[in-house]
Parts: sequence; C-alpha cells; structure tokens
Amino acid sequence: MKRPLNKTQSVILTLLWVAICYLILVGSERIDGPLILTLVISGALVFIPIFKSVKKRKRQDF
Repeated sequence: MKRPLNKTQSVILTLLWVAICYLILVGSERIDGPLILTLVISGALVFIPIFKSVKKRKRQDF
C-alpha cells in the first residue's frame, strides 16, 4: 500500500504545476479553448491525487 504524500511533497507539486502553467500562459501567443482545457485537465491530474492523499492522511491521524 502506498503512503500518502506529506505536506512538503504536496506543496512542491503544487508550486511546480503553477510554475509550468505560468510558463505556458506567458509563452503562448494566444489563450484559446484547447489551452484552457489542457490546463484544467493537468490540474485535475495533479490535484486529485493530492486531495486523496490529504484525505487519507487525515483518516490515519484519527
């Protein structure tokens, strides 16, 4: 069974995702639908495991 992410790992993953999104948004010529959809999907792929990990960590603390 995998261990849940700790707070430091969650913060680092979030900051890396924000930095990549910033670079993509600044470097793109225009912001259109496919770009927004890609950022939303990537956010889901990053944040769903983080939320599950936080939820699992809180359950183990009790």
